[in-house]
This record gives sequence, structure tokens and C-alpha cells, in this order.
Amino acid sequence: MSVIVTGGAGFIGSNLIRGLNARGIVDIWVVDNIGSTHKFKNLIGCQFKQYLDKDEFRNLLRDNKFDAKVSTIFHQGACSNTMELNGNYMMDNNYQYSIDLLEYAIRNEINFIYASSAAVYGGGTQFGEDKVNESPLNVYGYSKFLFDELVRERLHGAKSQIVGLRYFNVYGPREHHKAQMASVSYHLFSQMCEGGALKLFEGSGGYSAGEQRRDFVYVDDVVKVNLEFLDNSDRSGIYNCGTGQSQTFNEVAEATINAVRKKRGEGLLSLDEMLDQQIITYRSFPDGLESRYQSFTEANSAKLKASGSEVIFQDVASGIEAYVDYLSTSNFS
Repeated sequence: MSVIVTGGAGFIGSNLIRGLNARGIVDIWVVDNIGSTHKFKNLIGCQFKQYLDKDEFRNLLRDNKFDAKVSTIFHQGACSNTMELNGNYMMDNNYQYSIDLLEYAIRNEINFIYASSAAVYGGGTQFGEDKVNESPLNVYGYSKFLFDELVRERLHGAKSQIVGLRYFNVYGPREHHKAQMASVSYHLFSQMCEGGALKLFEGSGGYSAGEQRRDFVYVDDVVKVNLEFLDNSDRSGIYNCGTGQSQTFNEVAEATINAVRKKRGEGLLSLDEMLDQQIITYRSFPDGLESRYQSFTEANSAKLKASGSEVIFQDVASGIEAYVDYLSTSNFS
């Protein structure tokens, strides 16, 4: 039986394929839209059965001509640009495409594990998987929220597994193609390589500069959660996928800078020393971003743990050290 990974050439999708390969699973259909991007580099070294362009795949599904024997779909494909203003594109690419896949999975009793997002929570301060906590700030978050609502309606009638994973701030290898939407750690590492001061956003949402808090999740841990649900097809539902512990952007910057300095044989610095030496500076938000910006996120992990999950998430210090090791030895440009 085959496995489908949509967004397979993307950040989380390509890491997931490597996780499947490590288990000896190579009968994989990779679905993506590479276009003119450098995403193809993420697939180098991956083992899979076939690559399909996303639009071709959607046409095959709609015409009922995709007849491969499939056990599981990992739906990772989406536009994750929170600055995207084209609502029609976002709703087709994120919402309708997901519906196409969900209906195919339910009709054929295929397990369906898909990427949702912490963006559904918007500017709230409670992050339990309940509609009362969900109020997206941008069309990306709304597209994810709307699909989660549909899944809630379909869960009980489905004969196969349906799992939505609400990713918090994921960082790690193979995100270079995401450009401005890549993680802050990636951008900070790149700025260090180029020289000059590292730039974080000024204060927002009642937080001082760099003290906004997010739940930062290393991509390897996201893969572990996906594979854990693959192993337990009796588990369905919508779950947060985060560490359960928020940390500040200043902490991310401090961890990134010191991980690089450690590799260079240089002494470690405190945050105050980095600020005094103007290694870290702050900049204003781009026009239109601050009103759609989550200044605080922190996954409520109770439901995930209650499902039986045993994944232990890395904190920022350990995750970023592993990431800097990767960036320091990889051609990620």
C-alpha cells in the first residue's frame, strides 16, 4: 500500500518523507508544486515512488482517475504565508484542496493526517482545541479554521482515521525556500553569516521588544508526532502540536547567536551583552503586519498527551543547537 505526502517537497513534508524512509517506507507518492522554487533540493536523498504536480493530482482526484492503493495521506501542502491577501487563492489552495483530499480519503477509507495551524487561535490567550478559543487574525488562519470545522462535522461518520495537527512555530532543516516565512532562527543565522546586527521586531501586544512569546517546535518532533499517529490508526481528532512551553524571540536570538559562537570557538554572551554590543537590534513591523501578528502562543498539550502521545519535545536551546549544526554544514541557499 502506498502513502501520499502532499507538500512533499516543502519544509515539513520533506522531513516527513525522510522519517518514513528511516522506517523503510519508500512506496510514497510525492505531491507538490515546485514551480521555479528551490524546493526540489529538499527531495534530494529522499526515496519515493513517484512525483505528481499538485494540479495534475487534483484533476486525477476530481475525475476519479487516481487509482493507486493508498493506506495513508499526509496532507502537508498549503500556502502558509500569513501576509497573503488573495483570499480566493488561499481558500482554494488551503480549504477546497483539503476538502478534495478529505472526501477522497473518506470515500476510500484511507487514513488522513493533515496540517492545521495555531493561526486558528488568532490573538487569544487560551490554546485548547475548542471553538471558543478560535478567532483567526488573517486569511491563512481562517482557511485552516474553516477546514477544521468541516473535519469536526465529518469525524464521527468516518470509517478511517482523520487527524488534524495544529502546528505552532515550527523551525528546522529544509525551510530555506520559505523566504520571508522561514523561521526567525533561520533568518538570524543568515544575518550572522552576512555580518551586521540581528534584527527582531519591536514590541507588540503589550510585550516589549523581542519579548513576544511563541511556542517554537523543532521539525523533528513534528515528524515524530505524525509517525506516532501513523502507528495508532485508532486515534482521530484535532490536536495541538507544540511543546506546551512558550519562549521569547530574545531567547531564540540568544540561543542562535551562542550556538554559532560556540561553533566558531568564541565565548558565549548573555542577552544583555548582545544588546549592549548591538548584536541584537529591533525594527518596526512591516505595514499591515502588526494587526495580524500573534504576540503570544503556547500549545495546550493536554489533549495530545491524553491521546497516548509519548513524544518529548525539545526546547529552544537544544533544538536550535541541532539546527545550527545542520545549517553550518549544508548548502541551503
